[in-house]
Amino acid sequence: MWLFKSTIGRKVVMSVTGISLILFLTFHCCMNLVALFSGEAYNLICKMLGANWYAVVATMGLAGLALLHIVYAFILTAQNRKARGENRYEVATTVNSGKVEWASKNMLVLGIIILLGLILHLANFWYKMMFAELMHTTMGFDPTDGYGIIQYTFSQPLYVVLYVIWIVAIWFHLTHGFWSAMQTLGASGKTWFCRWKIIGFIYTTLLMLGFLAVILTFYFKSLFCCATC
Repeated sequence: MWLFKSTIGRKVVMSVTGISLILFLTFHCCMNLVALFSGEAYNLICKMLGANWYAVVATMGLAGLALLHIVYAFILTAQNRKARGENRYEVATTVNSGKVEWASKNMLVLGIIILLGLILHLANFWYKMMFAELMHTTMGFDPTDGYGIIQYTFSQPLYVVLYVIWIVAIWFHLTHGFWSAMQTLGASGKTWFCRWKIIGFIYTTLLMLGFLAVILTFYFKSLFCCATC
């Protein structure tokens, strides 16, 4: 099937899965922002999205999208390197004229950082919440108290630093990936190409600022609580 065997088809798969993951991040960010206003409301959302059959199915679907995106990223990167051959360093030198973004040349590195951050995030939250609830264990935390897990995680300076690095890497990845996906899917005209770049920049910046707001708010709250104890 051309969608999986041809270079264009693989780019389409990358684009569709990437846009789907951006939509998930949007939902995830909105959900996390609720925690800034109400711990009870956040835990209620966590309960609705807990170890239910539809949540498990959705998680498996999301994992499939992420896996496809990652696998095809490596395949396309290997194809590009093979096509460039020994000239890839010469090409990298010429693109430094400003026509090619830094993120465009380092998407694989950014992808690896994002993957490592994802593993950390799954260990900190999914493992202690959905997995723990499915296994009927606690993993040291109440799996239904997502708010408490957020409080604990973002009270740890090391986690805060690692998450900030992760968020910055995602921002770089998405600011390039957003308009690149739209271009692959047909928005290649000069006018709309520029518009999609601007839209993508603004959208992903607001999205990542939302995640950072949650991380930093809980961290500074923990510092304030320690100072007043």
